[in-house]
Amino acid sequence: MRIAVGQLWQESNTFNPVPTTRADFEHFGIVRSAALVEQMADTNELGGFIHSLRCWPEQPEIVGLVRLAAWPGGAATSDTFAWVRQEMTDALRRALPVDAVLLALHGALVADQTPDVEGEVLHAFRALLGPSVPLVATLDLHANITEGMVRAADALVLYHTAPHIDVFETGQRGAAVLRRILVEGIRPVTAFQKMPLVVPAERANTQDPASVSYALRERLQALEAQPNILSVGLATVQPWLDVPELGSAVVVTATDPELAARMCREIAAEVWRRRYEYLPELVSVADGVRTAYENQEGLVVLSDSADSTTSGATGDSTAVLRELLKYDWPRPALVTLVDADAVEIARQQGRGAEITTEVGGKRDRHFAQPLRLTARVENLFAARFLMSGHLARNMPIDMGPSAVLRCGSVYLVVTSRSGPHFSPQLFQAAGLDPYGASVLVAKSPCGFRAAYAAHARKILVVRAPGCAPSDFWNYPYRNIPRPMWPWEEIKTWAPACPVISSARPSFS
Repeated sequence: MRIAVGQLWQESNTFNPVPTTRADFEHFGIVRSAALVEQMADTNELGGFIHSLRCWPEQPEIVGLVRLAAWPGGAATSDTFAWVRQEMTDALRRALPVDAVLLALHGALVADQTPDVEGEVLHAFRALLGPSVPLVATLDLHANITEGMVRAADALVLYHTAPHIDVFETGQRGAAVLRRILVEGIRPVTAFQKMPLVVPAERANTQDPASVSYALRERLQALEAQPNILSVGLATVQPWLDVPELGSAVVVTATDPELAARMCREIAAEVWRRRYEYLPELVSVADGVRTAYENQEGLVVLSDSADSTTSGATGDSTAVLRELLKYDWPRPALVTLVDADAVEIARQQGRGAEITTEVGGKRDRHFAQPLRLTARVENLFAARFLMSGHLARNMPIDMGPSAVLRCGSVYLVVTSRSGPHFSPQLFQAAGLDPYGASVLVAKSPCGFRAAYAAHARKILVVRAPGCAPSDFWNYPYRNIPRPMWPWEEIKTWAPACPVISSARPSFS
């Protein structure tokens, strides 16, 4: 028995003007063939696949395809999409024949002229595999699931948590679904419902007992424990996608079409009924920073979600930094930027030098403004570390040459490349204590809570400029289906949840 495993992972933000290119995937690290199985055996969904397959009594041969990953950012160029598709399909051709395929996807990768990259890749795989070889894919719960994706795969298995702390476990769940199809001979049927709504990420916290997402997560997990259900997923979607099939979705894969459709309808109806519970409470940047300053004891975390690098924003907004510089903090105030030019200037001048330069506002000139400041080069470091927690289990991160610039009690961590600009491991790599700060700015809408909820005295989400705002419906979307909540108020809507046939389609 030969089972192939591979990964394609990037979350796009079509309001980010900086395109994702092949170089972004290469910087993150491409892994192919046997090296994939060796290097990724304890990392994220691929690790979950590999760990599970090694525990099967049948002892299948695990065939590595390719791992293509890039940090969230702007839409990929058309050339990059062509390269990605070629890399993925060439890897599968080299591996054939196989008895099944497990793919770890994000589900919100967009390219110029190709709004559904994962759907295209899944269809290309199905064409190579034929109708009888099982194909199971895992997805982030912010995936923009399309009917094309559902039709090409036997099952789609989604994260259940935000912050995403179940990525490895999702790989294990995907492998378990594959085993039921491949070894037990189950013929899955899938009910799928797109909903005419998109919700902010800030309150989609599945770990908060007071949130709507917590109750929904518990329900999804309880349903998946039923013997006749293979997988249940709610995708609340990456909001900053101006694409024709945008929308949250419910997907239920089961052994019985009536059961799949009924569960799908019930979940979609509950999400629709509780949609207003997703709307977040925001404070102005000035009020958020002032509140942090007045909190003399303990850590305050400010979520600058509009410039969230985990949401595909550019990470070079100076809006919160400007406000932080107005105060003399009793303990360090920590904030991050993506600015390769500022890092290079700091490297040229050296540790301990005083520099005057403009920072930020270079990658995104629409929402961000450069800020001229004088700072001491406090540290020069390589932003390389293993990240665990939100998004990751033992995931290697390399954000390139980096610097710490100090302005009084404000410590600005500047990286050459985008990455997890909320991660405590980033601040620690910079020589800073994220938990001992007066205030820390996390460029993340929700995931940062996994690292800081237990340490922070207060957490506030600020309303700031950027290409990943919580009030995204005020931005100029031109391609999404309408009507769509919260762009428009929709008085009546009811789910239909069509069932996708259990017979795999034939592809020419």
